Amino acid sequence: MMVRRLDPEDFPDWLRLRHALWPGHASDSHLGEMQDILNDPDCAVFVAVSPKGSLVGFLEAGLRKYADGCDTSPVGYIEGWYVAPGFRRQTVGQQLVRAAEVWSRQQGCTEMASDCLVDNQVSLLAHISLGFEDVERLIHFKKFL
Repeated sequence: MMVRRLDPEDFPDWLRLRHALWPGHASDSHLGEMQDILNDPDCAVFVAVSPKGSLVGFLEAGLRKYADGCDTSPVGYIEGWYVAPGFRRQTVGQQLVRAAEVWSRQQGCTEMASDCLVDNQVSLLAHISLGFEDVERLIHFKKFL
């Protein structure tokens, strides 16, 4: 498995994988976000390429001035992380995170952070297995005015 920075020709496969991670978003929404990420110097996208040449995972990393539980700034942040089901538990996710850690260090970060939904046990266990610690649980509220 090879992990590398996203290339322009990866765009269709990146979109396909984003739809798998966030199926509730329309293609137009994904495409707008993807373009914003590509144009932002404080963001990086890493992809996992199978031996057959297809993308089987991605990680979108960014820099944040603040992240819950972190003491330094900037903080490398995992904004999106996905590995196709048939390639999980084979170090693909770990390789993607390691690439993002290297990039974050190059940006001057000494901490990395991430998040997942409270009920996403797969993501929680993946994060913990890579050395992340659970620092806070949060419930968001809303009401119409």
